[in-house]
Amino acid sequence: VQLQASGGGMVQPGESLRLSCATSGSIFTFGGMAWYRQTPGKQRELVAVLTFNESTYYAEAVKGRFTISRDNAKNTVYLQMNSLKPEDTAVYYCNAKQHSTAWPGVYWGQGTQVTVSS
Repeated sequence: VQLQASGGGMVQPGESLRLSCATSGSIFTFGGMAWYRQTPGKQRELVAVLTFNESTYYAEAVKGRFTISRDNAKNTVYLQMNSLKPEDTAVYYCNAKQHSTAWPGVYWGQGTQVTVSS
């Protein structure tokens, strides 16, 4: 299983970015997919989750600004990030877990850097 993340970049506060995570197989293989982020010296933190049955979870810090979604035909999960803040600056990782297992799952994509700065 391979997860390929893309879409990071540098934006100004208030702008938007959309991250993508393409899977090498069917997205239905997984019990859920998620986005984590990490800044230097800190632990990786959970940002958003999309389960197999399309339930979602968002960290309090991003609720109302970020949206996780998927395109089943493209086997891709997205993270739409609006109203970005400097504190959203981090390396973002997509993650996938098998059914009936805990987060984080065992499958990780490579990180994609998001920098929010004026």
